[in-house]
Amino acid sequence: MHRLTIGQMAALNHVSEQTLRLYDRIGLFSPNHRGDNGYRYYDINQSALLDIIQYMKSLGISLKEIKQQLEQRDLELIESALREKQRQTEEEIRRLKTQRRALERTIESFSRYRSSPPDGTLQMEYIGQRQMYITDTRVNFYDYDVEHYENLLRDLRDNLVRDKLPQIYFCNAGTLMSRENFLAGRFYSTKLFVFVDREFVPETLTETVPAGNYACIYCDDFYKEKKYISKLSEYIKEIGYEVCGDYICESIADIPVTKADSRGLFLRLQVPVKFR
Repeated sequence: MHRLTIGQMAALNHVSEQTLRLYDRIGLFSPNHRGDNGYRYYDINQSALLDIIQYMKSLGISLKEIKQQLEQRDLELIESALREKQRQTEEEIRRLKTQRRALERTIESFSRYRSSPPDGTLQMEYIGQRQMYITDTRVNFYDYDVEHYENLLRDLRDNLVRDKLPQIYFCNAGTLMSRENFLAGRFYSTKLFVFVDREFVPETLTETVPAGNYACIYCDDFYKEKKYISKLSEYIKEIGYEVCGDYICESIADIPVTKADSRGLFLRLQVPVKFR
């Protein structure tokens, strides 16, 4: 009564006959009875072993690993293999969460790009707290053209790789200028940054940009930035505010869609300000 054909064993355990044939072929799980007619049969008690195989498979453990663990029949080795799979799973969950946040941020960027005011618009905005990963290139990129800027971006990417950060963050890079240089009208900056997420990047690798009011101007061309910085400075003086932090050139969009073979930059130039 307990001897089952491959079809019966498959139906009883909700697996396909093809799966059982594969398990038999690789020596993982085979019928343990041979009848007088030469046919092989499963024993219903083998279902317990099949349950273990299917369970380990559902955890993402390969058939080769399952076979090795079951052959050795060492509980410590099985536990060790499960702990390693747990570590791999947690790492994958973290990677997927990072990817999900990057997708959200990119969609937000597209939405902001579509709803942004026209080039040259000056306005006050409240911007929430942000986290930056910063690279000091030790080269003043205001002395060079956009081609050299592209080379400097490679330095930023190299540093992301060195610090073992997700390459998803290498998008919409921006630049920083010190408050002192901004106030002096001195176009000097060596720092590139990307915005990152606090939960996925060690705090030691980030700097916090505080929430606050920012005087902003929108810019649709790399070569307009210097002129627009001057306009932004004049605007701040006119409205009677005081600059209270560093100048940020944030890239809202830099995907080469509108400009073939080059970075189609749309920038939000911004400076934190307060009442005098």
